[in-house]
Amino acid sequence: MLRLGLCLLTFAAFAADLPVFVGSANRPTLAYREPRPEGIYAVTVEFGAADIDSVTTLKAEARRLMALNVAVPKGRTEIRRFIVDVRRPDYAGGCVALKGREDGTPSWDDALSLEFLGAAGRARLLSIQPADPSVVRVFLAGDSTVCDQKTEPYVGWGQALPLFFGPKASVANHAESGRALRSFKGERRFDKILAQLRAGDFVLIQFGHNDQKEKGEGVGAFTTYATRLREYVAAVRAKDAKPVLITAVARRRFDDQGKVFESLGDFPEAVRRVSKELSVPLIDLNASSKQLYQALGVEPSKLALLHYPANTFPGQTAPLRDDTHFSAYGAYEMARCAVEGIRTGVPELAPFLADTVAPFDPQHPDEPAKVAVPASPLVKGEKPEGK
Repeated sequence: MLRLGLCLLTFAAFAADLPVFVGSANRPTLAYREPRPEGIYAVTVEFGAADIDSVTTLKAEARRLMALNVAVPKGRTEIRRFIVDVRRPDYAGGCVALKGREDGTPSWDDALSLEFLGAAGRARLLSIQPADPSVVRVFLAGDSTVCDQKTEPYVGWGQALPLFFGPKASVANHAESGRALRSFKGERRFDKILAQLRAGDFVLIQFGHNDQKEKGEGVGAFTTYATRLREYVAAVRAKDAKPVLITAVARRRFDDQGKVFESLGDFPEAVRRVSKELSVPLIDLNASSKQLYQALGVEPSKLALLHYPANTFPGQTAPLRDDTHFSAYGAYEMARCAVEGIRTGVPELAPFLADTVAPFDPQHPDEPAKVAVPASPLVKGEKPEGK
């Protein structure tokens, strides 16, 4: 914590036109967008105010959770630094084949975007500077359960992951709805990651939901899927970077006795076998997500997914009953599961987690009422691909 008087001196060192966020019931959000070329940026923000006890949330780019409900007592301030990844679809030798709904979104545009949220929010953006070259990139390759979802109420667990990393790592979420190992590579999304990859960076790989739908002779978890996983691992290692395999998050499925059952067939086991075969770190998110659903129970677990009555969100004329994609609460809990997997099973990456990260047992999840993630401005959206 820094006293207000000292921070006023700090303000003078920065550009005067950077925004101040003063939240209220009528204006609970402030969007800020600044043209920036592709790269990694250090964003410095001061939270707090002289007049109230403030509580502020910060999201970057396409709703990536950077700071959640930062509480600062009246008359005090707190300065924090965040690392934000900004990217474009082009790279040396090619360009990602974006879908129409992706083109020009904050995930792929020529700017750095920020959202300050909270009716009692108070914050001031102090600076945006190129990050130190030593910052490690943590790339995510995956599907709709992982990706930076564009609109509420959908949230990928990778969207919540930046909250749990410290200022020496950047989360670069390249996951996209509906993608399988083959289509992610075919659309040159994997090539884009490889083009940016440096020695010592990490690539977290989670597929399975959409790979499961592929049909044809010889297609399957232990054949084509496992072969593609090996190819991904080899390509990452060829760059002197570090692959991490993740089993696909479970769908919310309960039997008549109220027990969670597997709906992804052999695909999680195929990941486990490739991990062991190639000595690649494994995060068994499939196992931990099933433990979390079981601990919550049949009805409460709906709060982790998308179960909403009609007209809860703009353009949503029918009830939402989605047992694959996450609510903000569910994404937060799945991110905690992934972070626990990093903390206990990926020793080279664990030191880059935030100092505040504590052990997490998915059999004892956070109470939903205690995980309050402010919603971004609500606009009419569309259901992600995949189920």
